[in-house]
Amino acid sequence: MGEGQELLAIIRVRGDVHVSADIKDTLKHLRLNQVNHCSLVRKNQDYKGMLVKVNDYATWGEVDKKTLAKLLKKRGRMVGDKPLTDESLSGFGLKSVEELASALVDGGRKISEFKGLKPVFRLNPPVGGHARKGIKKNVKLGGSLGYRGKNINKLLEAMM
Repeated sequence: MGEGQELLAIIRVRGDVHVSADIKDTLKHLRLNQVNHCSLVRKNQDYKGMLVKVNDYATWGEVDKKTLAKLLKKRGRMVGDKPLTDESLSGFGLKSVEELASALVDGGRKISEFKGLKPVFRLNPPVGGHARKGIKKNVKLGGSLGYRGKNINKLLEAMM
């Protein structure tokens, strides 16, 4: 896979009290309408500015195939709030949730290509809470906000 094609998981960790309309719009475009919602985007220049803008309200990083497959199984939903199953993927020419995770991570396919599959994952608060130094600080300072790289997989596991 080429540079800039990695799949990012973005998780909203803070609410929108006292947030400017500009940032609220950006969160909406990222499909992060509520706290503990997660969406998937490609790592590219189009999203870089958006991520910088929501840096104080969300965290993100590169999701791996194993974690994505688990996320799709546990939190993936079809329209009508039906759980995502291997049977529901047969209409897309896929045999399993793992195959869908591979198509998204390695194949460069977008979640929007799979009509009927909801692009947002509703997560629980993380088991054990957020970072020791609190939600309102950046990951670099021991908090929960901003870019966390591959460590996003640990957070996703704790929130499923």
